[in-house]
Amino acid sequence: MSLESVRADLAAKAPDLTILVTDKSSATVALAAEALGVEPGQIAKTLSVRVGDRVVLVVTKGTARLDNKKAREALGGKPRMLGAEEVVALTGHPVGGVCPFGLATPLQVYCDVSLQEYAEVWPAAGSINSSVRVTPERMAELTGATWVDVAQAPAKPEA
Repeated sequence: MSLESVRADLAAKAPDLTILVTDKSSATVALAAEALGVEPGQIAKTLSVRVGDRVVLVVTKGTARLDNKKAREALGGKPRMLGAEEVVALTGHPVGGVCPFGLATPLQVYCDVSLQEYAEVWPAAGSINSSVRVTPERMAELTGATWVDVAQAPAKPEA
């Protein structure tokens, strides 16, 4: 059902985008990158978090980790990851297939600036083996997302 809600959402808002369903699981960043033949950073990872009494989605590049201080400042409170059952209930998508499209409940979406490192990114499409290729700007536009800087700075290579 979740894949179908994403199909319906994209058919209405962006009929030019095509959902790719693979034979391989794309439930983790590493599996998705392998299945799609892209860099792990190009996977648009969608995190479902509670901030105070609000639930929001934060989309980052696949290799990013939330910076607690930046996230608190940008989101207005400390983000706490939701449990799997709550994720499914609120998004309509299973863990590993969560994306900002075709949501069961309207949720505020935030896109991290780390996504802008790539011309195209691959968010999931509502199942653990589906994705959609989209520019970060288009994804933000289609979901009404707010751009934020909530990811940790990349580690500097040792000299």
